[in-house]
Amino acid sequence: MSTRSGSTARGTERSDGVTNLVEYISITGILLLLLVVVLFTVNSVFMQGPGDTLRYYAFTDIGNGMSVRIVDLYVIAPFNGTISTRFILPQDVAGQDYFVSAKVTPEGKNQSIVVERNDVSAEIFIAGIGATKGVTGNTTSSGWNLITYNSAGF
Repeated sequence: MSTRSGSTARGTERSDGVTNLVEYISITGILLLLLVVVLFTVNSVFMQGPGDTLRYYAFTDIGNGMSVRIVDLYVIAPFNGTISTRFILPQDVAGQDYFVSAKVTPEGKNQSIVVERNDVSAEIFIAGIGATKGVTGNTTSSGWNLITYNSAGF
C-alpha cells in the first residue's frame, strides 16, 4: 500500500473553496443590485432633468418673443381699424411640440403668455398693455401664426 500525503480523512473539512465562491456570489449580487439602481436613476438625472431645463429656457425665449410681438403690434395699432401680422414659431423644442396661450391673471390686471408642454411651462407677462387692451387666444408650434388687432375690440 502506498501512502498519500495530505489529509483525506472524513472528519476534516476543507471549506476554502466554498468560502471563496460564496464571497464572489455575494459581491456580484450586491454589485448587480447597485447597477439596477443606477440604471433606474440615470435617465432622470442625466437625461430628463437637463431636457426639462432646456425646454424651460426655450419656452421662456418663445414667450418673450410673443410678448414683444404683441406689444409692438399694439404700439403701431390704428385708432380705428384692424392690423394683423404673421409670424413663425419654432417647429419643436427638444424634439416635441408645444402649446402657446394668452391668459389673464385671476385679478384681471395682468396678462401673460404661457408656453407649455406636459409638466414644463413658462409664463411671461405682457408688459404695459394688460390693463388697457385684452389679449386672448392660443396657438401651437406648427404652421403660420397670426396676431390681429381690431379697434372695435373683437
